Amino acid sequence: MVIRTHLIYFQMKSKILIYILLLACVLSGREAAAQDPDNTVTASGILKESNGRPVEGVTILIQETTTENKSLPDGRFSVEATRKDLVIFKKQGYNTVIKPASALNSAVVIMTPSLIDAGDDDDVAIPFGVRKKRNISASISTVSGSDLPRLPISSLPNTLAGRLPGLYVQQMGSRPGTDDASFLVRGRSSYNSNQAPLILVDGVERDFVNMDVNEVETISVLKDAASISWYGMRGANGVVLVTTKRGSATSTKLTFDAQGGVQMPVYKTRPLDSYSYATLFNQAKINDGAAPQYSEADLAAYQSGSDPYKYPNNNYVDRFLGDAAPIQRYVATVSGGNSFAKYFTLLNVYNQTGLLKGDENSKYKTNANYRKYNFRTNLDLHVTKTLDATIDFGGRVEEIRYPSSGIQTFMSTINTTPPNAFPLLNPDGTYGGSNLFSGNPLAMLNSNGNINDLARTLLATISVRQQLNFLKGLSANALYSYDIQGMYQYGYTQNYARFGYDSNGQLVQIGSDENTPVNYKSSAFTGNVRSNDFWIGLDYDKTLGEHIFNFSTRLQRRVLAVPNALDQKREGISNRLSYSFKSKYFADIVATYSGSQEFEPGRRFGWFPAISAGWIISDEDFFKPATSFIDYLKIRGSYGVVGSDDVNVRASAFYNYYNRSSEGYNFGTSYTNANGSSEGSLANPYLTWERAKKASIGFDAKLFKQSVDVSFDYFDEHRDHLLTSDILPRTIGQSRVQVNEGKAKYSGYETALNFRKSFNKVTLGLNGNFTWVESKVLALNEAANLPAFQSEVGGNIGRVAIFNREGDITYQRLFLISEGLFQSQEEIDAAPQQLFSTVTRPGDIRYKDMNDDRIINSQDMVAQNYSDAPKAYYGFGLSLKYRAFDISAQFQGVYGRTISIINVVNSGSSSNGYLNQFSTQSWTPENASTAVYPRMTLNNRGNNTQQSDFWLRSGDYTRLKVAELGYSLSSTGLKSVHINSMRIYLTGFNLLTFSKLNKLDIDPEIPSSGYNTSYPYVRTFALGVNVKF
Repeated sequence: MVIRTHLIYFQMKSKILIYILLLACVLSGREAAAQDPDNTVTASGILKESNGRPVEGVTILIQETTTENKSLPDGRFSVEATRKDLVIFKKQGYNTVIKPASALNSAVVIMTPSLIDAGDDDDVAIPFGVRKKRNISASISTVSGSDLPRLPISSLPNTLAGRLPGLYVQQMGSRPGTDDASFLVRGRSSYNSNQAPLILVDGVERDFVNMDVNEVETISVLKDAASISWYGMRGANGVVLVTTKRGSATSTKLTFDAQGGVQMPVYKTRPLDSYSYATLFNQAKINDGAAPQYSEADLAAYQSGSDPYKYPNNNYVDRFLGDAAPIQRYVATVSGGNSFAKYFTLLNVYNQTGLLKGDENSKYKTNANYRKYNFRTNLDLHVTKTLDATIDFGGRVEEIRYPSSGIQTFMSTINTTPPNAFPLLNPDGTYGGSNLFSGNPLAMLNSNGNINDLARTLLATISVRQQLNFLKGLSANALYSYDIQGMYQYGYTQNYARFGYDSNGQLVQIGSDENTPVNYKSSAFTGNVRSNDFWIGLDYDKTLGEHIFNFSTRLQRRVLAVPNALDQKREGISNRLSYSFKSKYFADIVATYSGSQEFEPGRRFGWFPAISAGWIISDEDFFKPATSFIDYLKIRGSYGVVGSDDVNVRASAFYNYYNRSSEGYNFGTSYTNANGSSEGSLANPYLTWERAKKASIGFDAKLFKQSVDVSFDYFDEHRDHLLTSDILPRTIGQSRVQVNEGKAKYSGYETALNFRKSFNKVTLGLNGNFTWVESKVLALNEAANLPAFQSEVGGNIGRVAIFNREGDITYQRLFLISEGLFQSQEEIDAAPQQLFSTVTRPGDIRYKDMNDDRIINSQDMVAQNYSDAPKAYYGFGLSLKYRAFDISAQFQGVYGRTISIINVVNSGSSSNGYLNQFSTQSWTPENASTAVYPRMTLNNRGNNTQQSDFWLRSGDYTRLKVAELGYSLSSTGLKSVHINSMRIYLTGFNLLTFSKLNKLDIDPEIPSSGYNTSYPYVRTFALGVNVKF
């Protein structure tokens, strides 16, 4: 079966590669025909501005060919073309010029600076369309795919960190194939719903995690009501629009990217050696009032290492976790077209190897690994004069490999197994083991099998646009998409026996597991995920003098089918009326009627209106005196209502139901138990979506001859209908019922600044953005007579994330207030009684008695105003180009973020005494004045593991997220081998971090990474080459 599976991969890749080669052959044939000497001309001349200043670095293209040149420093150019060719002159900051090749004989071509530079004359993606940025009155931030770093990482969203105002990106892991990111658009505005924005790729709800950056034309973040109310009850958390690349009729382009590099752990845990571990274990026993477990002879044997079998000293982290792992990325694209058809095709191969080391089984590998094959073809067809169509087809094949025990279990084993638990191998070659610790990491990698998760994803979209000639400006549109992902699993199974020493010093088997031979487990289907989207609509454009109107309407429906669940269905109709006067006054009105099957019939649909307006004040006559330094200024604002149906409502919340139980009622004198049933939670059929009222006002400006771009937005949102629990009288027989009575708000501002200027042969670019958000809970049903210090109303919306294990996060709002560590029994006796452990000793955490009842329990917990969502997040960077060299760097940072390290410092288990590298700073009578953490204890740990502010730390950090150094080879020598350009570059990701947690070896973004069950956080270095033909 595995041979058949890989054969399918090979056939698929072969077909795609053949397709690309055929296109290349066709294009080569077109260029060969162009070399007919009787038809060839030399298009030459000089490029100037109207004041006579030469323009260098202009890109010169021959339509429908791969030919590409640059103008010289004096503005001169010379290219070979045919008499019928069109020559295209393009440069950022100038209007594009197109001239017939036959008219370019020592000609002077005038390049006119564009009225609005650096993006304001660019197309910006909006819902179901594009619009010039100049004409947009909504709050939308956009980054071009060409500005995103070319990194050999598997998660595209991680490249957005620190690049766009209003967008907070947090990397959630580094494990091969699972290094996804979470998003927040303008902060957290709900305390219980999913806060992730809606992700759309080419107008279809799709994930973009596994896309390659070379597929991306632009990524736009829609933030205010005017831009997101189009999506009704799906838009309250913001929208991310990803637009993929398409072909161009102006030129044919072939590109190839190749990268090879390494990933290295940012931090590795520093496990204790056996002597230190045994010494600390003895101290823990003493702290508990017990006798030491290890004798002085034992300690001496651990220190000398004289008997590695009876007194082993294992460093599992260094033994099984490498310092570097290889990573590769290869991407080929071809694009082009003519007046009838345009195409863009991409093939991407990606391979990421994990950091696990020590797998030596000849039949299978267990080191983590992620392989991915992406492909995409976007085809645009001009079928008739009035009919256009697009056909997009793409997909990927992904395979993730890991040990049968799982990465989490393996990481837990090497992080929490004591160094003296057992030898990895006994003298006779059998695997070591003990009754307390079941996993031998060497055996887990070599004799326990592996698992391979395989996913095949196909994405297909077809759309048409028909102009309706019976009314000028009217057109009809339709789109249908079908996505499917099939999931499979295969691998090898094997088991192993463990042996340890008994009290007599003899090797005996531990447990009942036996050595078994390797067995291949053929591929098994584990489920499908399917989705289809359909929409149909009309667009109408009308111009009356200087008045321009546009009306768009779309009827939409989406169905998502996931395994073991009912289909999710959403539908609605969206309408937008846009108005422009004199190209300086703009207004938009949006009204969407949207529905979701998540709610009860009769309560599934609602209206979501919005309005926005913009004014380019710099175009007014009265503003002319300021144009000497303000080249462009637009003021804009919006207000509207949007919704969120992703509120984590339980299906049972809508219905009354009964629970069947085998432990029901007891009858008769014999007290016999009989099956019975009990009433479930009280239903509320009136539950509905969250409603957000959003307001935003801001401006866009260009200063100092368009060398500086500035934008600013102030935003405010009030969200109601949040889910909360209504507390009922006990006489009803129910304690709680879910209701939509919660309210919250947030407000803040965001700003962005960009600078770009050329000085002779140097081009300098600077960028920066900053977002500040403050939130508040306005209404939340809380228990009657709740103490003021436990009320969450008035506090911020966020909570502190508690990382329990990799991928398992809970959120905490209530914390005990710590008052240091107890230093003596007398201090304990004089303090209020703490009820979390059966005994309290010196070195335990002391808590504040909030209600003055002389008892410390959960009633003394305080609603703290801390959050894992930062109050501020920012990014800044620079780019510098000198001749053929270029360098760039991008920083990302957060402020006002709080994290908990409780499960990092207390990592481990009762079997190993919870001892780790942090234990050396635990309280003892000798270091009472300098101790950082509570006393070590094997029993009665409850007091010191309560959620308290003792374990809270600042999660603020600034990180050098990306840096790149490049060199572009001279095009003169490349022309002979038909290469237009070649660039060699060195790039890095997650390079440096500035944080108060650095000295603890704890990453502020993912504090659990590398500890307990979590894979280490990694940094990446890669060398790459980019070739354009």
